[in-house]
Amino acid sequence: MITKKNQKYYMVGMVAFSVLVSSFVFYFYQVFFSPNTLTETDQAAVLYIPSNATFQQVSDSLTHNEIITDVISFSFVAKMMKYQENVKPGRYTIEPKLSNKELVTLLRSGKQTPINLTFNNIRTKEDLAEKISKNLEIREDQFLELIRDSLYIRKFDFNEETIMSMFIPDTYEVYWDMTPEQLFDRMYREYNKFWTDDQKAKAETLNMSPVEVSTLASIVQAETAKKDERAKIAGVYINRLQRNIPLQADPTLVFALGDFSIKRVLNVHKEIDSPYNTYMYAGLPPGPINLPDKSSLNAVLNYQEHNYLYFCAKEDFSGYHVFSTNLRDHLNQARKYQNALNAAKVF
Repeated sequence: MITKKNQKYYMVGMVAFSVLVSSFVFYFYQVFFSPNTLTETDQAAVLYIPSNATFQQVSDSLTHNEIITDVISFSFVAKMMKYQENVKPGRYTIEPKLSNKELVTLLRSGKQTPINLTFNNIRTKEDLAEKISKNLEIREDQFLELIRDSLYIRKFDFNEETIMSMFIPDTYEVYWDMTPEQLFDRMYREYNKFWTDDQKAKAETLNMSPVEVSTLASIVQAETAKKDERAKIAGVYINRLQRNIPLQADPTLVFALGDFSIKRVLNVHKEIDSPYNTYMYAGLPPGPINLPDKSSLNAVLNYQEHNYLYFCAKEDFSGYHVFSTNLRDHLNQARKYQNALNAAKVF
């Protein structure tokens, strides 16, 4: 028989239990669903999670960059949702006022934010490695190891002199944590996208392979920054190639010397014995001397037909050139330009 006293204890116990359950449910709700990211700002943040990162590293990064307010509640939710054992690397955009549940769901899904990888004005493999490593998780030494690996690059039908032509300057949407191998595969796909059957047919009419077109385009690009003049300069070099006249391209000497600070090519520079010395050796050099962009590649494929065999920079330093069909006119123009360089004290 339940006495009034026992009934009273029962009621008190039920109330206490209800309060405890309600408190637990409220706390549970708060921990899972209350805002915990960037609570003091409306600006999103970017979180980088390196490959092989641990949960503790993720937690420390979130705290150090002041992305989360309550690390204990985040850790609790992460454990409940089994994220601690499923950390995924990448670059994640964290929006303000996300709950722990939303944050863990995002990080556990691996749904990272892609980046725009842009590279241009590249001369050497080292330049490219530096540019890549600034934008991706890939380290310079990792990239250089692959691009110098003759066996690896052979799978793409390139060698150590021609592999740079596979990297066509542009802006590409990629993921920050892509591996060096994934980058090479992606660049090869982009290379093949550019080299359509139509583009290859144009190269064939020039009796050139795509790599040879890239090599000539790199010289054209080094000669002028004026895109509206590239097809005309390409025409000069194609005329010389067809007549077996050495290209005599100054930028190839600079590349052979490896000194890109040279502002004025002198006769002494022409004495370097290198396959890239187009004064000493006729035909194209072994590979590109920079990464030619699409406008330079298209300038060669759609070169301007004319009878010019020479060109020389204008003495007004406008960046444009004077074209000649004969050596006498060319030498006259070259003398004007050399006098202008002397007057400007460029030696």
